Amino acid sequence: MSRTLNALVYGDVDLNLIDGSAVWAQSTVQALSRAGCRTRLVLKAPVHTGRLIDPLAGLPGVTVVRPYEERLLPGQGDRPLSPVQASRVLAGLDEEEPCDLLVLRGRRLVARMVADGDFEGRIWAYLTDIPQSAADMTEEARADLTRIAESCGRLLCQTEELRGLLETWVPEAVGKCLLSPPAVPEPDFDVPGHARPHDPFRLVYTGKFAPLWNTLPMTRLPALLAERGVRAELHTVGDKVHDDPARPEFHAAMTRALATTPGVQHHGGQPREEAMRLAADCDLGLGWREPALDASLELSTKVLEFGALGLPVVLNRTPAHEALLGADYPLYVPGRAGLDDAVDAVARAVHDPKARQLAAGRCRDAAARYTLQVAADRWRAQLDQAFPSAPAAVTARPRPLRVGVAGHDLKFLTRILDHFRTLPGLDVRVDAWAALARHDPAVSRELADWADVVIVEWCGPAAVWYSRHKRPGSRLIVRLHRFELDADWPGQVDIDAVDRVICVSPSYARRTVERTGWPEAKVTVVPNWVDTDQLDRPKAPGARFRLGMIGIAPSRKRLDLGLDVLETLRAHDRRWHLSVKSKPPWEYWWIWNKPEERAHYDAVLRRLQTSPLLAGAVVFDDFGADVAAWLRRIGHVLSTSDDESFHLAPAEGMASAAVPALLPWPGADEIYDRRWIHQDPHTVAASLADLTEETWREAGTLARTQVRERYSLTRVARDWTELLLPA
Repeated sequence: MSRTLNALVYGDVDLNLIDGSAVWAQSTVQALSRAGCRTRLVLKAPVHTGRLIDPLAGLPGVTVVRPYEERLLPGQGDRPLSPVQASRVLAGLDEEEPCDLLVLRGRRLVARMVADGDFEGRIWAYLTDIPQSAADMTEEARADLTRIAESCGRLLCQTEELRGLLETWVPEAVGKCLLSPPAVPEPDFDVPGHARPHDPFRLVYTGKFAPLWNTLPMTRLPALLAERGVRAELHTVGDKVHDDPARPEFHAAMTRALATTPGVQHHGGQPREEAMRLAADCDLGLGWREPALDASLELSTKVLEFGALGLPVVLNRTPAHEALLGADYPLYVPGRAGLDDAVDAVARAVHDPKARQLAAGRCRDAAARYTLQVAADRWRAQLDQAFPSAPAAVTARPRPLRVGVAGHDLKFLTRILDHFRTLPGLDVRVDAWAALARHDPAVSRELADWADVVIVEWCGPAAVWYSRHKRPGSRLIVRLHRFELDADWPGQVDIDAVDRVICVSPSYARRTVERTGWPEAKVTVVPNWVDTDQLDRPKAPGARFRLGMIGIAPSRKRLDLGLDVLETLRAHDRRWHLSVKSKPPWEYWWIWNKPEERAHYDAVLRRLQTSPLLAGAVVFDDFGADVAAWLRRIGHVLSTSDDESFHLAPAEGMASAAVPALLPWPGADEIYDRRWIHQDPHTVAASLADLTEETWREAGTLARTQVRERYSLTRVARDWTELLLPA
């Protein structure tokens, strides 16, 4: 990101009321400003309090746009903008000063903006209000989210679990989903120590008041604790009381409880910093909710804010909270998280200083991973990848460099193509062949005549055609994979017209020169790319004992040898399992037509049915693009093939911190560290069985570092970009 980016930020939120969505708008603008963006925050409704807006004044590059005061919507009055009106206002602002990215919150709003089409590819959509379970993910919801994913530049997900769900149900979201968790500002005041609690013991809650957030029963805590001999008071901050049609009495009851309940001190709505100052002078934060919210895939901002202040928090035991604070966190609400259970948890915090101190440390450590500076650094890294800088030789040209890409299957080039499209100074067009040898000659001729550089993916009929129709003065780059070397096409290519032949590994570069007789100087190695940032995700519980294989067809992938590894491991430890992510071989007609291939898989499947050691131990997962989410469950990725040109699967596993285990197929040791390569399935099994929890994590960390240094998307994309220009 060599230039200052322009960002528009708009949320379907009311900044008069302090809740998580309003705080999101404030912290997003703060983080973007720190990341170096020129940022315009557009208000949905007239703001009558400066609690959230005032801290933005004076931030570098930040402007607050008030559509009502600036006559962008004459006659609107005090009514909030509808999605249709917001779309019109944002389009007008973009016309006045084009933005590079539009950060939006709210699914209904994003759907409207996508339908209007003014920001194609520039929307960064923050989605929390989406179905968060398989039961709720209707076909209508999937279709809506698919349209959003196809049109947005990025999808911002609050948690890893939300990202995984979205990628699983909406394949179009894969590669676009970025983590964007809550951001907590660093306190700008001295946080008091909490070695000795107050008397009365001070509980604190900040945020919205809603039935599922247990805010009404919270007001009973001081009285119930008094019955146990504990003097306590509850401090509350916030001014948003939920109107719930299902519980019409709630609003009045909540308002009355805040105003009249003995032991409750309500401080009303406060600026975020003042709310944190008030909370810091308390002893225990409350994050206790109805069990109906336990399956939520969102992260509580208030828990992180309390943690930043050194406060322990009473909260429900949920998978998300266990991942954040540990399964042994001492202040989970026990049982079914009813009111009496919450009283038990608070009483423990009062009477057990060690539990209170342990909880405070866990919350403080968790909050340190979600500071505003961490968010700014994350934004900066994400923007650097989305808006890369072009080499000086490209930007100095009098006109954009015209890059044509041709081929029948571009799946191994997608992210490089995306990179080219984002580079300033490049104009990119694609000639998508309908099949390996079927295309529109007129379209191909137009591209060949137009382009300064043509990249042909696969050394097949497209490479033959473009080598015979190359425009004088242009460059032609052909990438050769594996299967083409066993066909006649390389011999039909006019190699004199080709400037570079790209192979993905040194062994295949040598094999290409040996089989074709092409000049060695024309053949170069650019490895496959690995999206290390997307694949780097925390491991799920139990991953250490799960093997993974990605792609098991054709038979040279040797699933049978993978089963040998699994059987050897399970002979001593039945915790080991194998997950296979692949299309079944019968879905590839060119494979299934061969009798020897069918015989191989028949034997493998019969073995799965008859081997006692394999019974219930092998899972076949759907083929799909959601590899990053799938790899969270995988602790070791196997590569048991007879032959590979590169084999991306172990590299992708390494990027996820899975430990790779390869058999010595030709050239493997030129791509992967020899420590990961073993002589046979039994030595693979012995090596994996020897790993402890600690050494497995250490090996995964090393593997992740190696693949990031050698094959990261950023590094490989830079190598490809350099190839576009003559040496």
